[in-house]
Parts: sequence; C-alpha cells; structure tokens
Amino acid sequence: MAEDVKAHITGVVFQITTKAGDEVASGDPVIVLESMKMEIPVEAPRAGTVREIRVAEGQTVQEGDTVAVLD
Repeated sequence: MAEDVKAHITGVVFQITTKAGDEVASGDPVIVLESMKMEIPVEAPRAGTVREIRVAEGQTVQEGDTVAVLD
C-alpha cells in the first residue's frame, strides 16, 4: 500500500538522498530540507521502497506537501 512522505516544515529541498526503487527503513532520510539555515531530514515513516520522488533540489515546499511516495 502506497504512503505519502510529507514535508513537516516549509523549506527548500537541499538534497535528495534516495531515488525511485531504493529500499528504506523507518526513519531513514528521504530528502533533506533547508530552513532557517538548518538542514532538516524528512524521514521515511515506515520501511518500504521509494516509488516516486515528487520534488527537485532547490524547490520550495510547504508544510504538508508530499515529497515522495513509498510502496
């Protein structure tokens, strides 16, 4: 069952640490946001496979935006 990975803060995508097809464990960083000069990882809520990354480095995201989808 697919699950959205959502940004928990507003920020700029600093780094994408996974790609479609990667296996992740619960708590692994999927992307890293930069906000107020701090780097904040957005972590996988559960173990699974990354189906899709929906953001690009340098893109601004809002709190609650879907940044990736896990299978």
